[in-house]
Amino acid sequence: MIVSHRHRFVSIKAEKTAGTSLEIALSEFCGPDDIITPITPNDEAVRAELGFRTAQNYHLPLSVYTRLEWAKLALKRERAAFKNHDPATKIRRVLSDAQWDGYFKFVFERNPWDKVLSYYHHLGGDPKFGSVWEFMQSGRGGRIRGFELYTVGGVPVVDRIYKHEERAEALADITERLGLPKPLKMPSYKAKGGFRKDRRSYREVLTDREAELIADIYAREIRLLGYTF
Repeated sequence: MIVSHRHRFVSIKAEKTAGTSLEIALSEFCGPDDIITPITPNDEAVRAELGFRTAQNYHLPLSVYTRLEWAKLALKRERAAFKNHDPATKIRRVLSDAQWDGYFKFVFERNPWDKVLSYYHHLGGDPKFGSVWEFMQSGRGGRIRGFELYTVGGVPVVDRIYKHEERAEALADITERLGLPKPLKMPSYKAKGGFRKDRRSYREVLTDREAELIADIYAREIRLLGYTF
């Protein structure tokens, strides 16, 4: 997740949408006051090698602490902080009305059938779960965070939901909207790459009952963005 005061944007990070690679790319344009959440040590090393800003300003200010966060600070010396996949409701806490209304808020979403298959491979695939059906029955396939991060009461609160499948057009649009000094480009380094060895389309892999179950679980995203199997 990134909040840039320099370029007036909020980038919410849904799971399994190449969000880490996007964060690395966006970090190039961030200033010293911007909020950048931590990513994995390997990914942070890549970001540093590129000369981009790494994780910074991600601890919440004391002025917005909840009672629970105060308790954790008092009892565990644990500071409240932003994390990778935080929802809009949490981000909203540290922004003024003018900032929230004026900043360009966006997120990337992905075809749910493809996203589940990607997550299946990421978590271990066939050696760990067996079939995709068994993976879904375990409950893991229904826990990919996305819709609840950029909506409140089922209504989107971002200005734009980009499709993962239309990334080139999306990056060009973001560049123009934010007035970036040069085109926003994804790094050649693929964060979390290499997990999915089977590169066949989800249409070739998923059975009818697997596809139907995924459609039921992720019906909100499918309805909102018009995805089809």
